Amino acid sequence: MDYKISERVVYPNHGVGVVEQISYGLLNGRTERYFMIRIVSSGLRVMVPQSNAEAVGLRPVIRSVDTTKVLGFLEKGKLNSHHDWKHRFKENSERMRTGSLLEVAVVLKSLVSLSRTKPLSFREKKMLERAKYLLVSEMATSRNTTSESAESLVVKSLAKAKLQFPIMQERFE
Repeated sequence: MDYKISERVVYPNHGVGVVEQISYGLLNGRTERYFMIRIVSSGLRVMVPQSNAEAVGLRPVIRSVDTTKVLGFLEKGKLNSHHDWKHRFKENSERMRTGSLLEVAVVLKSLVSLSRTKPLSFREKKMLERAKYLLVSEMATSRNTTSESAESLVVKSLAKAKLQFPIMQERFE
């Protein structure tokens, strides 16, 4: 994929970033094009070789119309998660690494649902917070709106599915 300077992209498990620089350098004896990406939430800078961009899951922010599909899944999508927490955590970790917003929504919905029946482990609570952040921040970017507005859409979709967010300490800034 070819990206341009100032284009917004998603780096899996870190969220929305901005291509700040495109440069060239040597990699294994050949000239390689690099994207310098600044992750919006943390300021972290990541340099990704163009030849490796797809393999690491770098992708454009989803289109606004596609956010409707994600919200539809949160509202009506079926869940099938493991009962054993180790298998469930492994599955959810793999889903988070894909970088797909729909996969992140699956993790969010399954953990919110699970939190309604029993307390989540510390690691699952952290994953729930991360999934919520990744989902809300990309939806806000895609829809060109605030995080609060995007979070409201997510909460409403989960409420229609008869799920409520567990109380969280952190709110979006």
